[in-house]
Amino acid sequence: MLSTARKTVWTSIRRISLLGHKNKKFEINDNTEFVDKVMNSQVPVIVNFHAEWCDPCKILTPKLEELIGPMEALNLATVDVEVNPELVHTFEVKAVPAVIAVSNGLVVDKFIGLVDANMIDSLIKKLTPNTNHSPGEKDNSS
Repeated sequence: MLSTARKTVWTSIRRISLLGHKNKKFEINDNTEFVDKVMNSQVPVIVNFHAEWCDPCKILTPKLEELIGPMEALNLATVDVEVNPELVHTFEVKAVPAVIAVSNGLVVDKFIGLVDANMIDSLIKKLTPNTNHSPGEKDNSS
């Protein structure tokens, strides 16, 4: 019973804390929205190009959400390649999933395909070098 109560309280706190992160995760619907929310963002953004029919995307997207969720100064944008062909062309997306990391309006890194958590964490570290990522993990960015 106590464990159920703790879980309920933790879930409520998590929901409240996620609500406090305005636009932490968002879907990009057109080029203008991409410029506004990604290129002009005050914080770095990881952009996940995906498609509904893509099975690896269905694995990668929740993993990205899990790893980026606790990060204070990092957002996640998702771009459906079927809905945004101009963005696909602009960023030369040849396969999905494709992930680009944008900081200060510049692409700083990218990867294609289903990758392990360490590669995603490495990408996050490039965008947030002064942030602790895991308890007990050493920051070797200096």
